[in-house]
Amino acid sequence: MIEEQGLFCALYSDRASHFFLTPKAGEAVNHERPTQIGRAMKDLRIQLIPAYSPQARGRSERGFGTWQGRLPQELRRRGITTLEAANRFLREEYIAEFNQRFSVAASERGTAFVPLRRKDLDLVFSLQHERVVARDNTVSFANRVWQLERSKLRATLAGCRVTIHEHLDQTISITFGPHLVGRYTSDGQPSIVIQSPAVEMPRLRKAPKNVASLSRLEKSRQKAA
Repeated sequence: MIEEQGLFCALYSDRASHFFLTPKAGEAVNHERPTQIGRAMKDLRIQLIPAYSPQARGRSERGFGTWQGRLPQELRRRGITTLEAANRFLREEYIAEFNQRFSVAASERGTAFVPLRRKDLDLVFSLQHERVVARDNTVSFANRVWQLERSKLRATLAGCRVTIHEHLDQTISITFGPHLVGRYTSDGQPSIVIQSPAVEMPRLRKAPKNVASLSRLEKSRQKAA
């Protein structure tokens, strides 16, 4: 929705563990320790609002109930048994039919969505994990060792803190600040090569005249001796 419609101001949700961390049941959520969804919303500057009132939680539960009650029946009727076919059915048929039946027209005209200008949603909506690069320019993650190639930033990233991104298509990216330093396929093979630019040696400058004169004077003294 963000990619097609743009950014919105706030997301009002229940306090499920994928939205918020609640240290103790029944108490306030911890905004200082965001979940993956909380981190993504913060990156996009979208306020994530936890629902505390029974009325707000009731609305979300009724919405979930509608989906959980209708969608399995629709999938069963059409003989859909694979994840790919289910996602295609959602995109091409179910969501449009659901919105047409249950959506309510807004009380005011216009839209509050803001056009999206950033191009890194694949990084924002990924599972992110921080790691420190080892001395051999590798990072360990998911029972694998990931080799970082030399890049234009520096010869080695040893000792630097990088971010590992698990994408929705099971591929992996590694970033150092805003820089992409590694991209890998779902089976761990490098999918791009980070090229290192050739190092240009500085040009030799001509020696100043006084330095050249001193050099000739020294040679003359050596011959005289």
